[in-house]
Amino acid sequence: MDKATSILNGKFIFKALPDGGIDRTKAICIYCKSVFSFHRSTSSLKYHLAAKHTADAESPPPPSNLKQTTLGGVARRPLDVSTTCQLSTELAKWVSTSCRPISIVEDEGLRNIIRIASGDYTYALPCRTTTTTKMHDLYEGERAKVAEAVAQTSTVALTGDYWTSLGNHSYLGVTAHYFDSKWVLKSHVLTVMKTEERHLANTVAEHFMKVAQEWDIENKVSTLTTDSARNMIAASRELPFEHMPCAAHLLQRAITVTLNNSPFDGVLAKCRKVVGHFKHSPPNAAELEQQQVAHGLPKDALTQDVSTRWNSTLEMVRSVLKNKEPLKNTLALHTTKVTMPTPAEMDKLQKLEAVLEPCRYITELLGGEKYVSSSVVLPALSHLYNAMQVSEDDPAYLAKFKEALMNDLDQRKDKTNMEWLKVATALDPRFKDLKSLNKADRAGVWRSITALLRGISPAQPEQPTTSEPPKKRLALMFAESSTDDEEDTIETCLARYRAEPTIDLEACPLEWWSNHEGAHSLMARLARKYLATPATSVPCERLFSLSGHIVQKKRASLLAENVNRLVCLSDWLSPESPKKT
Repeated sequence: MDKATSILNGKFIFKALPDGGIDRTKAICIYCKSVFSFHRSTSSLKYHLAAKHTADAESPPPPSNLKQTTLGGVARRPLDVSTTCQLSTELAKWVSTSCRPISIVEDEGLRNIIRIASGDYTYALPCRTTTTTKMHDLYEGERAKVAEAVAQTSTVALTGDYWTSLGNHSYLGVTAHYFDSKWVLKSHVLTVMKTEERHLANTVAEHFMKVAQEWDIENKVSTLTTDSARNMIAASRELPFEHMPCAAHLLQRAITVTLNNSPFDGVLAKCRKVVGHFKHSPPNAAELEQQQVAHGLPKDALTQDVSTRWNSTLEMVRSVLKNKEPLKNTLALHTTKVTMPTPAEMDKLQKLEAVLEPCRYITELLGGEKYVSSSVVLPALSHLYNAMQVSEDDPAYLAKFKEALMNDLDQRKDKTNMEWLKVATALDPRFKDLKSLNKADRAGVWRSITALLRGISPAQPEQPTTSEPPKKRLALMFAESSTDDEEDTIETCLARYRAEPTIDLEACPLEWWSNHEGAHSLMARLARKYLATPATSVPCERLFSLSGHIVQKKRASLLAENVNRLVCLSDWLSPESPKKT
């Protein structure tokens, strides 16, 4: 008989609870099954034995109570220390990666689930302090792994942007991008750092340098990709890094500006009123859903365009065109000031959809961080220019819109880092024929690459300053004049790379470089530097989306260092998908 569950030498046992626990305030007689209140005094229990079970009390307890321990009984034993510690660590990981509040460790429902799953009904969740400590330990461990990985690469590209939380606090987010030894493109969050100062150019530059110094990569950073805000552009002039303006921002800004005061203004205003009529009224939305079902369409909500949300105008136009009949029938049920676009205006919307679709494709293409994007910018823009060619079937208003969009994009494209993009395009085996450039510009790209190769070619060892015998001066002179051979080697290296055939557009350029690095070692060093650069600052946009899930209304008062740890851990501990695609 277990002493922990019995008293008076096993003649009374504590009452068992349905969940497997025991109630130590109730004692049950093993002879007559009577239940007694127990408050640490056995006087009443002894009186019961003397009065009712005198003969039985002198004999040992019934043998039926001396059963062998069952598997269920074993399962209910308390968890050992190592298992409890492992559970605490996994809880800290769960809180970090799933954006859960730390207060969840005080949730009774979670505690009961773990008790049932483990069979230990005495298990207690770790407190907030323990969970926070575990998270800090996890952060330091994962940070050391990321720092070691970054230390092993020769060049790192950064993206950066500022974000304001619900608590009206400003944070700087920075991500790092590089190739590992197997040509796998890696991306890591470096920091989400709280900032107090105004975002002036010199302050912004100091913030980025501080992050680079904290990670010991200030001599490895090749580029910094940001949006085209004036303070970012001015800050880039004070930094020793190449600046890469976000290509997607440039394209979306050109679309937004061209749509203003365009021939599509009137019909877009009508669409916004129609969408708002159903967005702001649940009964109207319910009637629209009924009409969607009647027309065999899915019950999809309409999309409202937002000036700062990329491609939202295209999504609004699509939703209106797709639900043309349901919208028309629903609006006819009531007398409202909201009117559907006319057939001529619906035709305008269809033409606008056809124009904006290539822009959406390019935005999504350039916004990836799991594949090479900087080398795709110029071919993508070349495709867009071809798609925007005015045809004979285009009405005058559409031709005017296309020309205005391309003119605005031309002006913005000149502000980007064209030299970097040209070299990146040449280093991509899919586009190294440079068909996206004018023939006059192609020779200049290869001259630039030749100059870059001279800069990274192995330098001649320094000669000792001590005096040498006269017979060695001739050899020294020949050593100093060996630059012609070196130039020949660089020219041969470049010619060998240019002689390689271009690969299919669907092929992976990183796999090609992984297989050909030995044959083109100097070119591969350039490729690692130029192809790792993201063409957009979308990685930071995704980072701020994650930050928004963490810094919720109930967690708006999170300490800045905890925000940084939670965001970084959520990125570092999340399962990593293959990036050589």
